[in-house]
Amino acid sequence: MSAEDAFFETVALWSQIAGALAFLIVVVLLFRKYLIPAVKANEQARNAEVAEAEKRLARMRAGCESARTEVATAESDAAEIRGRVDRVVARDREHTLAEANAEGNRLIHNAEGELARARLVARDRMRIEFIEKALARARAEAPARVDAALNGQLVERTVDDLARGRG
Repeated sequence: MSAEDAFFETVALWSQIAGALAFLIVVVLLFRKYLIPAVKANEQARNAEVAEAEKRLARMRAGCESARTEVATAESDAAEIRGRVDRVVARDREHTLAEANAEGNRLIHNAEGELARARLVARDRMRIEFIEKALARARAEAPARVDAALNGQLVERTVDDLARGRG
């Protein structure tokens, strides 16, 4: 081996070392220029997503708590409404029963009045019937028993009685 070959081998070795160093420097520069910013941007994007997710979770928790409060309010309102309904139903029932009792009493009173009027009408009809029968009998028997003078006195007395309201 000659010195010249040894020189070229040394140059080749140093050239490979220089190429490797240049490659490493280029890789480090490319890593710093492109990869680190991409990693940082990705990290920021992920951090922003996490922050947004945490904000959304906080909003959802607040909304959930608000919904729980509204549900509790609605349940208490529903219980109050049910209580009011029970009171209104009881009051309306009592009112309806009172109206029905009053209407029943009114109908009974009216029926009693109608009964009394029907009794009066029946008594008047019966009286008229008796009077008609008595008149028919009197007309049949009177000519044989009563003369004209007695008939005049009887008619006069009957008219007077009727005029005075005794009949």
